[in-house]
Amino acid sequence: MALNTLAVFFLVSVACGGIAWVFLYPSLSGGKQAERRRMTVAQAPATVRKAAGRNAQKTRREQIEQTLKGVEERHRKPKSVPLAIRITQAGLTWTPRTFYIVSGLFGLVAFVVLLMLSGNMLVAAGGSFVAAFGAPRWLLSYLKKRREKNFLEHFPDSIDIIVRGIKAGLPLIDSMRIIVNDAQEPIRSEFKTLLDTQTIGMPIGEACAKLYERIPLPEVNFFAIVITIQQKAGGNLSEALSNLSRVLRDRKKMQAKIKAMSMEAKASATIIGALPILVGGAVWVSSPSFINILFTHPVGHIMLAGSAVWMLLGIFTMKRMINFDF
Repeated sequence: MALNTLAVFFLVSVACGGIAWVFLYPSLSGGKQAERRRMTVAQAPATVRKAAGRNAQKTRREQIEQTLKGVEERHRKPKSVPLAIRITQAGLTWTPRTFYIVSGLFGLVAFVVLLMLSGNMLVAAGGSFVAAFGAPRWLLSYLKKRREKNFLEHFPDSIDIIVRGIKAGLPLIDSMRIIVNDAQEPIRSEFKTLLDTQTIGMPIGEACAKLYERIPLPEVNFFAIVITIQQKAGGNLSEALSNLSRVLRDRKKMQAKIKAMSMEAKASATIIGALPILVGGAVWVSSPSFINILFTHPVGHIMLAGSAVWMLLGIFTMKRMINFDF
């Protein structure tokens, strides 16, 4: 009986000792602390890499955001375009002095011609003012729009040339030199000016911003933003420019679609605007005495002036309705 009691006590003691060894010894001996330290040391590089990756990603995102904010602030400020830049945008090599001389000649010729035709000094002075201050500036606007249209026609192809050059291993500047050698005007002269500006020490991002000043188109602004972001924050330039080329072509297709859809409205507006003039001319040819009173009587003058004002308001309203900002 005593032997059985000793055996049971021995087994209970061994069991309690085993349980204590399993659950208490690691805590008492510092095993858990050592294992925790080993896990911390093993996981530290991975944690550091993840944190560094997050910080790098955050830094690049912040750089892109700061670049975009800078571009937005630069273009948000309202500023009048100087005459020298407007002449450059029109593709002319005149100086402002030459422009003023040409404007004065326009006004002088118009004054002499109108004075000889009408014999009225007031009419000649009014026509001279319009010819001196209106016609040259309208000519600048017309040449500017025509040049921008020609530039935009070949701009996506030029971006594709840059993309192919970068994918072939050429630097960005060398890819742009291919455009200078092979592209048509005004692409060639504008990129040549861009490279000359970059050669004298200006960063390529600022040189592209200068390109936007000479060609104030949204597409050129997109190009300048892509180059500026790549210069400051890095990234795959060939992929970004390839996406930009696709966007520009899609914009061109959308613009052509809008133009086709609005042609019916433009034709209707043209007919409505020309109809009173055509009817008045037909009446004057068929029955001159019936309509001459409008030109000889003071009340007729008032009616003609009121009709002209209402016609101009109607034409302006129709123009605003059928033109789309794109």
